[in-house]
Amino acid sequence: MRRKLTARDIARMKGGRIVAITAYDYPTARIVDEAGIDVVLVGDSLAMVVLGHPSTLQATLDDMVRHTAAVARGVRRAHLVADMPFGSYEPSTSKAVESAVALARAGAEAVKLEGGSEYADRVRAIVNAGIPVMGHLGLTPQRHLRLGGYRPQARRASEARELLREAEDLEQAGIYSLVLEFVSEEAAGLVTRRLSVPTICIGSGRVCDGQILVFHDVVGLSDSPPPFAKRYVNAREVLLGAVKKYIEEVRKGLFPGEEHVVHAKERIEG
Repeated sequence: MRRKLTARDIARMKGGRIVAITAYDYPTARIVDEAGIDVVLVGDSLAMVVLGHPSTLQATLDDMVRHTAAVARGVRRAHLVADMPFGSYEPSTSKAVESAVALARAGAEAVKLEGGSEYADRVRAIVNAGIPVMGHLGLTPQRHLRLGGYRPQARRASEARELLREAEDLEQAGIYSLVLEFVSEEAAGLVTRRLSVPTICIGSGRVCDGQILVFHDVVGLSDSPPPFAKRYVNAREVLLGAVKKYIEEVRKGLFPGEEHVVHAKERIEG
């Protein structure tokens, strides 16, 4: 088995090509880990793609702990990060540390939280507690109400400079990597060049040190994938076809077949 990747390994991949993806359960974790992914994120996107909620705001800490534990049982090599859900770190630094500890106990090797300078003290406190922190700037879905929806960010020079300032504050607070979501490629390039920690893009172009996508978008299981995602297979059609075939065979008496039957070892009367 290949060596387990750590937060330090990911931090050292600055200038490389980090590949990350989400997972929310044991079988998915086994698949992406076996494929050779570098980082597995138990994203709060599970609220939408797994639990059917309208946004990530409905993900609770209990949800994240439960799914993190399931994914942790399936990951052997990849570095495992868990999202800190809405409400789990905003109230205070003590609440943030308490939430991060709960995720670490479930198997997370790092946590990710959304927000910039205003949460630098939370980042610092969690890192001081011994848990690595991945930052998240740009489109922060937990704040989509304040942002006015899921819109691209940092398309103006002033916004790019503000993004850089926020990123530098997070780096100063102790993050080991930074997710940049749905920002202009030019702004992502500016941040990537100026930070010493790696950046991981989602919808932010080609200039970051890595890329991350939602598993369900990659395999074609999402109802409404974002415009920056790429579908590599239509798993929904494959699964739909399999279930339809099962229905057909049961109704026609083709399943179960002889190979699926267990016979008695002696004659049974009655």
